[in-house]
Amino acid sequence: MSYVASPSVRSYAAERGVDLDRLAQETGRETLAREDVDRKADGAGSGVAPGPAPDAARYWDVDHAAFGPVTEEPLSRIARVAADNLSAANSLIPQVTHHDSADMRAVEAFRKGLRDEARDRGTRLTALAFHVRVLARCLREFPRFNASLDASGETLVLKDYVHVGIAVDTPNGLMVPVIRDADRKGLWEIAAEITELSRKAQGRKLRPEEMGGASMTISNLGGIGGSAFTPIVNPPEVAILGITRSQITPVWEGEWVPVPLCPLDLSYDHRVINGADAARFLSRYATLMADPRRMLI
Repeated sequence: MSYVASPSVRSYAAERGVDLDRLAQETGRETLAREDVDRKADGAGSGVAPGPAPDAARYWDVDHAAFGPVTEEPLSRIARVAADNLSAANSLIPQVTHHDSADMRAVEAFRKGLRDEARDRGTRLTALAFHVRVLARCLREFPRFNASLDASGETLVLKDYVHVGIAVDTPNGLMVPVIRDADRKGLWEIAAEITELSRKAQGRKLRPEEMGGASMTISNLGGIGGSAFTPIVNPPEVAILGITRSQITPVWEGEWVPVPLCPLDLSYDHRVINGADAARFLSRYATLMADPRRMLI
């Protein structure tokens, strides 16, 4: 069977003792990548137990005190779980990040017009509520983003629900509460849930049913700063959206106009999503953010 494998993949296969010709015949794949080699070498899908991981401990097994004073701080259980998940994701997922930005003028004007109502309701209507609402809309319009690969990596599970995870930075580590059925909820309901779930996360009072099962996660650093970053996909999701602080940028509209642009960073699993899909997804996302009336249609 003919197949395509880059020189680096061929070299990697030789290092791991994997016969690419046989692998192509077994999998039926026309293009072989490093993850295919890893899956074969580690015995995935063959009933063979994975072999021992490469001895990477030598990189960390260092007596740092030999170089100067140190103190030790044990990681919390939440931080250890997050570290394991992120390490696995970073090693197993061929991840790419696409960058774009959204014009926030209309959203900010809309929020300003609702300031009195927000005060009467006792609810903070933040820009994040708009991001959740728009993401939910886009997940309905782009079903492959609202999906997960099964454990074999050969079947895509398309979801007929839209749950949006919100990454929350807490003193105990990163937690991701989930807004269920975000596509069926209005801005006020979403805003109230964001506030309540964030409060519970900070107090370590989230219930099991308030976590897990997200279609996609939002990692929002807008309240801290930065202009861009590369969020790591949170498996079994196939994409994650990063948001940083809006920046006033001159935009030519017949004359130079100061426009608040919100940076958007979409990381995605390249096994499921290609670059053109990611560009279309963020383009549609930015269009909806630029005119919040569209998200109400």
